[in-house]
Amino acid sequence: MSKRDYYEILGVAKNADAAELKKAYRQTAIKYHPDKNPGNKEAEEKFKEAAEAYEVLSDPDKRARYDRFGHAGVSGNGGFSGGGGMSMEDIMDQFSDIFGGSPFDTFFGGSGGGTRSRRSGGSRGSNLRIKVSLTLEEIAKGTTKKIKVKKQVKCQSCNGSGAKDSSSVSTCGTCSGSGYVRQIRSTFLGQMQTTSACPTCNGSGQVVTAKCNTCKGDGRAYDDKTIEIEIPAGVEEGMQLSMRGQGNAGQQGGPSGDLLINIEEKPHDHLKRDGANVIYDLYLNFADASLGTSVEVPTIEGDVKIKIPAGTQSGKIFRLKGKGLPVVQSYQQGDQLIHVSVWTPKKLSSEEKDLLEKMRKMDNFTPTPSKSDKGLFEKMKDYFNS
Repeated sequence: MSKRDYYEILGVAKNADAAELKKAYRQTAIKYHPDKNPGNKEAEEKFKEAAEAYEVLSDPDKRARYDRFGHAGVSGNGGFSGGGGMSMEDIMDQFSDIFGGSPFDTFFGGSGGGTRSRRSGGSRGSNLRIKVSLTLEEIAKGTTKKIKVKKQVKCQSCNGSGAKDSSSVSTCGTCSGSGYVRQIRSTFLGQMQTTSACPTCNGSGQVVTAKCNTCKGDGRAYDDKTIEIEIPAGVEEGMQLSMRGQGNAGQQGGPSGDLLINIEEKPHDHLKRDGANVIYDLYLNFADASLGTSVEVPTIEGDVKIKIPAGTQSGKIFRLKGKGLPVVQSYQQGDQLIHVSVWTPKKLSSEEKDLLEKMRKMDNFTPTPSKSDKGLFEKMKDYFNS
């Protein structure tokens, strides 16, 4: 099932600014919020769909990729995600600022809904960015890369708590261990009770009295990790893919950030890319172009022989159907376009000059050579190809 357009989901124009996006998302989220539509799976899916759309469109980089590549620019297979597959916890973590606290509690006063009692469990880890360079051959088939990255992982000494030992952890006095503090505040719906993460313990419900000697209380340490990345076929230069949860570890049990993979294309020795098509520049001497010939040309899958008909003109384009690149997450396949250029030699021997002079003086010299022309061309072919 294909995904709906993100702009359509939020009901905004493609040139909508940040304020319009935020307002549209807030209205859509209120309309389809699960607490307002208990037991309604369709409303819950639309609530998540709106969060996914806002996650992409509110981020300038993701929005630019979406505008250029569509859903393929912000999502992929093999565990990549640009916004899809969001859970209620993901939404609460990422968009609570829009509603002045947890969206669940701001809307409905902190009552009902099992997800509302969830602690944030510390701050989310930062994203990691890497570049992956691919050949056209790898892009054509898709590939798997193993990349070693240095990133923050959970400290093994304290298991991420940041505490020296179990006796070095005590209940937070500000929130009494709940991880949340409540207050009455004014919102666009009127005066409501809101719940936010405790500023003292950052939502964990506990405070550290003696720090871990290894991580100095951070709960994280740097380590080299090898990550296997599946690259889908058809990706393009500048496209960014992401692997959720493969970035730096969060603090005090918080969720990990994402690994963002920027795609780079390695130059090919003979081929150039134009979207899903590939271009090859074929240079012919004018004897071959006039008489016709067979030549081998490189493709992504190896060399193929093509026939050049007699009288081929410079600027002619031959098309090899299906010899291009796949369109990412699609069954479409590009073609290979062969651009013909008739090569003119810069230096000629005296014998070659004589042949050309004879040809120029022929009254019947036309773009399609006569029998008498062909004799001269065959002789020229021997010179040019020797």
